[in-house]
Amino acid sequence: MEVYGPDLGMPHTRAIGDGLFELRLKAAEGIARVLYCTLAGRRVVMLHQFIKKSEKTPRKELKIGRNRMKEVKDAKYS
Repeated sequence: MEVYGPDLGMPHTRAIGDGLFELRLKAAEGIARVLYCTLAGRRVVMLHQFIKKSEKTPRKELKIGRNRMKEVKDAKYS
């Protein structure tokens, strides 16, 4: 992400919507996801990470990511 920026494209990243993105990681231990957003000046803020255990991203995890993104963006502009 430092070299190519936050939008690496599939299969590495995926846009969730409203400025929230998902970094898709695979390892021998399983599948992990990191939710992140971008700020001005190519800054990337990692918001939440979790181990994925089902086909769909759980709503609970998305809610945590969206809430943290709101906190970060509200703090930046206040």
